Amino acid sequence: MKKLVLGAALAFLMLQPVAGFCRSDLDVFLSDLNVQARVDLPGFNARLSATFGVPLPQVEVVVSNVQTPADAYMVMKVGQVAKQPQEVVLKEYKANKGKGWGVIAKNLGIKPGSPEFHELKKGFDGDDSGKGKGKGKGKGKGK
Repeated sequence: MKKLVLGAALAFLMLQPVAGFCRSDLDVFLSDLNVQARVDLPGFNARLSATFGVPLPQVEVVVSNVQTPADAYMVMKVGQVAKQPQEVVLKEYKANKGKGWGVIAKNLGIKPGSPEFHELKKGFDGDDSGKGKGKGKGKGKGK
């Protein structure tokens, strides 16, 4: 019985990143991340570490300083996109968490509707770098 539950949880985790990436609603995506983290917090932390290139102990510090695991993801993601250290993002988070991530991102220099703002909506798919994606010049056929 335990193996069946574990197998179902693993199957759920493997499918969620794809579903989250396809959704345009950031709140639903973050809710899905919280579900994943509740099932396997150490695995979630390891994915954050690998995705953002941050040592696991540093990820654990961020997770322990936010309300939800999805907030830890957003601290990492906003920091990456805004090119700000996690400490700066955490300070802004603590001051404005009631106002939402849009306000936090704006306060850190990410303008609503900008490419950086849309970068925040990318999925938790293990490749948050954004490299090789988009409509950049010079990457087309014959170049």
